[in-house]
Amino acid sequence: MGDPFLKKEWYDIKAPSMFSVRKCGKTLITRTQGTKIATEELKGRVLEVNLADLNNDEGQASKKIKLCIEEVQGRNCLTDFHGMELTRDKICSMIQKFQSLIEAHVDVKTTDGFTVRMFVIAFTKKRPDQVKTSCYAQSAQIRKIRKKMTDIMTAEAGKVSLRELVKKLGFA
Repeated sequence: MGDPFLKKEWYDIKAPSMFSVRKCGKTLITRTQGTKIATEELKGRVLEVNLADLNNDEGQASKKIKLCIEEVQGRNCLTDFHGMELTRDKICSMIQKFQSLIEAHVDVKTTDGFTVRMFVIAFTKKRPDQVKTSCYAQSAQIRKIRKKMTDIMTAEAGKVSLRELVKKLGFA
């Protein structure tokens, strides 16, 4: 029978140059056998890495970056930015009672041709002199706020490249 790990090879994962730490992990793949080439199996694989590990900054531990393997050079897998999301505990800590939650999403085309789907979340806030405990927004106000959020996302992301957008949003 034998050990199945004897048929495996380790490959190093290299993060894009926009992050301060380039070597961000290792991945396992079955060796090349016959017509099945191992490096072809790696291409397109999506990995999830914590942003705190990529930038050596523990303050960014609530963000997860998705990297997609684009190319394999020897034992190194070169990756490209594939997405970002907040951790579940961070999102849950932002949501509070007695306030309106406003969500919006928009597909934006960057200057270098990538289409990015951006999601944004907003909350209503109590005024400093407000006595009432709740601060709900009316549905007409929510529609106006959502429209403003999508306009800002489209305007800001449409005039930069993907690399600049990642830096602008504070991920790199």
